[in-house]
Amino acid sequence: MNDFDFLAGTWSVQHRRLKERLSGCDVWEAFDGTTVCRSILGGVGNFEEVFMPSRGAIGSTLRLFDSTTGLWSIHWASSLTGRLDTPMVGSFTGGVGTFYGDDVHNDSPVRVRFTWDQITRTTARWQQAFSADDDQWETNWIMELTRTPEAAAD
Repeated sequence: MNDFDFLAGTWSVQHRRLKERLSGCDVWEAFDGTTVCRSILGGVGNFEEVFMPSRGAIGSTLRLFDSTTGLWSIHWASSLTGRLDTPMVGSFTGGVGTFYGDDVHNDSPVRVRFTWDQITRTTARWQQAFSADDDQWETNWIMELTRTPEAAAD
């Protein structure tokens, strides 16, 4: 239940995102943002807002821990779509969180994988990958998080 406790607080984020996904593209876009995360429901979950001003977007993540299964579900919503996406489900093993779900990209079904790793008190990394065949994975979005100085002083 405490797997995501590290994320509480305010972070600066360096985003890198593939310009085109599942097309063989190797051109990455980079942009900055911030994220703010807080614990909810007495620690059973957390709520995060991701601010991407250069994209004109705000994202929200609701994470909930199912004490029966021991799995997290991660629910994402974006100001660009106004919808709550299908949840990603998974867990942490050896300090790495891996979560899977189904989505649609360019009218075709894809598997999606989120990975949380390189977690310290002041840094963390999130990656998103797509697979059209559940075998070959293409990482298409990377977020490098650095705790803001004000939060690191706490």
